[in-house]
Amino acid sequence: MRATGYAETGGPEVLGLREDAAVPRPGAGEVLLKVAYAGVNRPDCIQRAGHYPPPPGASPILGLEASGEIVAVGEGVDVSWLGEQVCALTPGGAYAEYCVVPEGHMLPVPDVLTMAEAAALPETLFTVWHNVFQRGMARDGEMLLVHGGTSGIGTMAIMLAKAFGLGVIVTAGSEEKCDAARAVGADHAIDYKTTDFVEAVGLITGGDGVDVVLDMVSGDYVARNLKCLKPDGRHVTIAVLGGLKAQINMALVMSKRLVLTGSTLRPRSDAFKTALRDEIAREAWPLVEDGTIRPVMDEIFALADADKAHARMENGDHIGKIVLAIDEDL
Repeated sequence: MRATGYAETGGPEVLGLREDAAVPRPGAGEVLLKVAYAGVNRPDCIQRAGHYPPPPGASPILGLEASGEIVAVGEGVDVSWLGEQVCALTPGGAYAEYCVVPEGHMLPVPDVLTMAEAAALPETLFTVWHNVFQRGMARDGEMLLVHGGTSGIGTMAIMLAKAFGLGVIVTAGSEEKCDAARAVGADHAIDYKTTDFVEAVGLITGGDGVDVVLDMVSGDYVARNLKCLKPDGRHVTIAVLGGLKAQINMALVMSKRLVLTGSTLRPRSDAFKTALRDEIAREAWPLVEDGTIRPVMDEIFALADADKAHARMENGDHIGKIVLAIDEDL
């Protein structure tokens, strides 16, 4: 099968198309997906650069989400799945014509979505739901601060938060991106390159602060984020693009009774991801099916142009999701 791979780690230019990759076989509890589209995510870029190795047993091929048609099933999987169009969170391997997926990590593609849009949903939806609503314990009437407001994660966080009655403040790197975030539904957007977001959050909230921060930056942002939080606020870290370490005032944490948490999704067990899928299917997927939540799409690249897709993501010019068209006829 065709798949994107790399002989050595490095920049986007190390990615290349293979024509001779082995088609994987579904094991017990798995299905084989003929991939239509694959989502491109920041962890893909980090893995390609050599800083995020796949967990044991995962495919070395990049790609954490996909849409497509089920063409084979493993032991214990109902054959009625055959021919169904689904989108799925994958353990890896989505940058290829075929990908193995655990049965419990799939969601049906509703008629309101294109297959490209469906491929743009699983990674961001699973990540935001777990971190904002489960770990961050966000609830209606609260205020959420999201950094990277026009990323795939950021736009999904805006839509989900608004759908469940939260107010949303985001940061973004230009006025164009701030306008885009507001168009998605953000109540307030702050250009962090021209404005101190701590001061801006204080002005927006009348000095009260926010209840939850969804942070993809870490580093020196953490101490600033804590200043933005209300008493009993929750700080949730999902990436460390600004540095692995943070220096914080623990007296502030104690006096405000703050919760600092975070997570990575890929290493979690199949059982955990299945339970997360089940909750999303009950609580959030109906909002996808009725069109309330629809991914913000940036650009679609051919599988052979995965290097260009990674370069666009790393340049930070994108607004919403970047996806790869796996089938040459798409």
